[in-house]
Parts: sequence; structure tokens; C-alpha cells
Amino acid sequence: MSDVTTAEFNEDGKYIRKIRSFVLREGRLTKGQSQAIEAHWPAMGLDYSPQPLDLTKVFGREADTVLEIGFGMGASLVQMASEAPEQNFIGIEVHKPGIGACLADAGEAKVTNLRVYHHDAMEVLEHSIADGSLARLQLFFPDPWHKKRHHKRRIVQPEFVQLVRRKLKIGGVFHMATDWENYSEHMLEVMNAAQGYKNQSSTGTVVERPDHRPLTKFEARGHRLGHGVWDIMFERTA
Repeated sequence: MSDVTTAEFNEDGKYIRKIRSFVLREGRLTKGQSQAIEAHWPAMGLDYSPQPLDLTKVFGREADTVLEIGFGMGASLVQMASEAPEQNFIGIEVHKPGIGACLADAGEAKVTNLRVYHHDAMEVLEHSIADGSLARLQLFFPDPWHKKRHHKRRIVQPEFVQLVRRKLKIGGVFHMATDWENYSEHMLEVMNAAQGYKNQSSTGTVVERPDHRPLTKFEARGHRLGHGVWDIMFERTA
């Protein structure tokens, strides 16, 4: 589970644009993570710029692009990129050991269709990702802020989901997953009220974990202990 962003929200769920809007979480890098950043950042790292990325230039081709916010240590993101070489993948993470671990795995897997940001997700999404450019946006196991008085801090809020919608192509999908049932209910409540989206669930609730989202070790352990995981997928319709 990863802190997806350093952004904060006020009591009305509005994103607070702070003067210093983010703090990169350095953490303690292992030697391997440090070496991976040195070796692979030139090819796979994206430096933040407030101008929209030219995805064709970045990846050297035109292809559907998947963006993941808060990829943690990056194992599942690398697996997705490896298993779908026809797609482009971009990951955003503020925790530097996660960047190092992801780049180490990506280098070992020899993936060429993955790029990563070490930056605040809200800034990247708002400024660096062109409107209508994403085939899928992934938000897996964000901080649940499980205490009721902290629910407003959850990233899935009306303003955020409309920002996501703007970045998706028509037909693009916002895919969320959480292991907190209460957060899944919150996600559904926000998404059902959001304009321009359609739930991909035939029951109007959650979906089965799709093949493109790998089962994490953390999740597999949860299943053995009888813990639930909820996947929610909404498509941009307008």
C-alpha cells in the first residue's frame, strides 16, 4: 500500500494547492535501488515539467497509455508492462525507494514501455498529462484514511475524479482497487454521482479483478486470511 500523493484536501474535499505542493520522500535506499536509479533513470525516468508530455516522443510510438498513481515498490506495474508490450505505462511515486525498486525490476525484466515520475501525482496529472490522452488510469490500494473524521482526505473526491475524466480518452477507464470495504463504498458513491462516467460492472457495483491487474503478495496473503479486495472500474462516456 502506498501514499499516492502528498496532496491534501480541505473539509469540502477540495484539493489544497500549497505553495510548496509536495515533499519528495527520500527514505533509505538500498545499494541496489540506488544503482538502479543511476543505471535506468536516463532511459525510464521522467523529470516533472508543467508542459504536457508528448507521449509519441517519449515512447517513440503511438500506443494506448496507462497511468498508475502511487505504484509503491512497482512490482505489479512492471509485471503489467511486461505482459502488455503493446501498451505504454507511466507510474508516479513520491517514495524514492519505490522508484529504485521499480527501476531495478524493470531493468531485470528488460521492459522498454515503462516510464516513471518521482513527483507529486496531482501536479503531474494536472499539468504534465494532456487532456484525453490516457486509455486507463489506475489507483490501487490508496491510503484509506479509515477514521471517519479523515474521510475527506481520501484522494477519490468529486474534484479529483473530474480531473481524471479530463485526462482519459472517451472510452478510457478509471480503475480503482482497495482492501477497505468502506473505501470501496465511498468510491462507488463518488463515482455514481460523477458526470461523464459509466460503471463497467454489470451489477452497478464492483467488478471481478481483471486479468490485467496482477495479484500482489499482500493481496494473496489477505485472501488466505479471508480479507476482501474490491475492484471498481468506470468508463469515460463524455
